[in-house]
Amino acid sequence: MDTMTGDVASPLALFGAKLAGAVGGSVISIAYLLPNGRREALARFLTGAVTGVVFGGPAGIALGDHLSLGDRIGPAELMLIGSAAASLSAWWALGALHRFVEGLWVRPVRSGGTAR
Repeated sequence: MDTMTGDVASPLALFGAKLAGAVGGSVISIAYLLPNGRREALARFLTGAVTGVVFGGPAGIALGDHLSLGDRIGPAELMLIGSAAASLSAWWALGALHRFVEGLWVRPVRSGGTAR
């Protein structure tokens, strides 16, 4: 229920807010650090959009609780904020995970030789 107006947000309005936040976060992610090509741009956009839609609700609730926004904004705004944040951070989190996993299989360089 929206505490400011007393209205209950419809599921369609919440999904629309999630989708808008996810697309917005993806676009900002692409604009913030330009991709190396169209394929990477598409991968980043789709990764961010899907992540924003899937994790937008929990992220919005967590951010709302952390920032004490629950009484000040409605559920649609929380979905928008959460989806944008999840979408924006998705590519960065995947990059960090990729570097971590890549480091698991790299052999240390021995003195006088190269890693294989």
